[in-house]
Amino acid sequence: MAVNKEDVKKIIEAIGGKDNVSAATHCVTRLRLALKDDSKVDKETLDQIDLVKGSFKNNNQFQIVIGQGTVDEAYKIFSNEVGIEHGSKEDVKQAATEKMNPLQRFIKMLGDVFIPLLPAIVTAGLLLGLSNLLLESGAIFKNQAVVDAYPQFKGIAEIIKLIAVTPFHFLPALIGWSAMRVFGGSPILGLVLGLILVNPALASQYGLADAQTGEMNEIPTWDVFGLEVQQLNYAAQVLPILIATYCLSVVERFLNKYVHDSIKMLVVGPVALLLVGFLSFVVIGPVAFWLGEQITNFIQMIFENAGWLGGLIYGLVYAPLVITGLHHMFLAVDFQLMSSNLGGTYLWPILAISNIAQGAAAFGAWFMYKRKKMVKEEGLALTSGISGMLGVTEPAMFGVNIPLKYPFISAVITTGLVGILFGSQQVLGKVGVGGVPGIMSINSGFRITFLIGMIIAIILPFVLTVIFSLFAEKKGDKVVKPIDKA
Repeated sequence: MAVNKEDVKKIIEAIGGKDNVSAATHCVTRLRLALKDDSKVDKETLDQIDLVKGSFKNNNQFQIVIGQGTVDEAYKIFSNEVGIEHGSKEDVKQAATEKMNPLQRFIKMLGDVFIPLLPAIVTAGLLLGLSNLLLESGAIFKNQAVVDAYPQFKGIAEIIKLIAVTPFHFLPALIGWSAMRVFGGSPILGLVLGLILVNPALASQYGLADAQTGEMNEIPTWDVFGLEVQQLNYAAQVLPILIATYCLSVVERFLNKYVHDSIKMLVVGPVALLLVGFLSFVVIGPVAFWLGEQITNFIQMIFENAGWLGGLIYGLVYAPLVITGLHHMFLAVDFQLMSSNLGGTYLWPILAISNIAQGAAAFGAWFMYKRKKMVKEEGLALTSGISGMLGVTEPAMFGVNIPLKYPFISAVITTGLVGILFGSQQVLGKVGVGGVPGIMSINSGFRITFLIGMIIAIILPFVLTVIFSLFAEKKGDKVVKPIDKA
């Protein structure tokens, strides 16, 4: 589809003119802009432009939905008209960061660290779900595992499990690499620091209890000038490596500033790793480990004593937090819970239900559009509903549900109600894929409960969206509007 140059000029005028643009880039479907003054945007005029499918602000970036393929040509015209060089997502993020308060910057930092790890974690979660179906008794066949019924698959199942658990076991190494990118250090040093903390020569935190008696085994120690330092492995832990990599980045930048170029290779890496590695075992690791335990104990206490309330609150706030970008901070909490004796997280199953509910609500909007014979809007609602069901809610939320309000409210109400069910039953899952495929990430013993919640999340948002919309129509409100005039 050819892009009308005049439409792009209208977009520039509606966002406050070319002088209001600090940086710009684009992704698969959207223009992503860092604006100097967001108050200059005339959103009503912007959303009436034929080229624009929707617009929203997220993480101090103003994003304009154009469409796959079309956005490439629109961006070329936009950048030429505004007079900016082709930027990157990092340029826009940097410009947007300058407008954030300290809390927003901290949340953004967590997102920047953990989001690049999601492909590995999602893959591991899916494979772990598959291995559980093959290895766990009662997962498919009553009172026996698939590998018991078909022993020839045992080797394959064990290899799948080995591949699946590796990213979780070596999570500190992945976080070390990603965090050093964010903190401005050398990613390879962060990776090495993470591997140091999970060295198999260290005592495993999961093997401290005697399998027969349940008593705690003594943790081996190093004697460092009379100081006893525990030889503890921090596999699957989040906080120790996160704090340690920040310290490593500070030390590395300091050394790079003052060490002569001719000996940097011999000094910076070895000194930084030696100093921070020592601090990690002496101070950072034990303190961060204790802090992580307090966080997991607090959340565990809530879900064990008032699970329905914890599930309700998280179910109601998750989708609104997605709008602000604050949901990224819960990834760190998910990983921390998974590394505890729980063996899973209470939060991810509710997230998966939120995905399904947003997709189902978009289907409700599709039904209303079909009833009104609004073909263009009907197609957008249908495709975004499908993507929501598969765990990608952005098109449904920002393209359909939020502009129409009732679908979004319906999805949030449903997620809160299912959250009560999950919280009361203390449903656990692994960080993995969301949406309907998320059932593979749910711990065994909870899949029936998750399936019930999934059925509710598919039906109820659709029904509520239709009911709310019909009721509002009787009052004379125009709730099903053309998307480009939303």
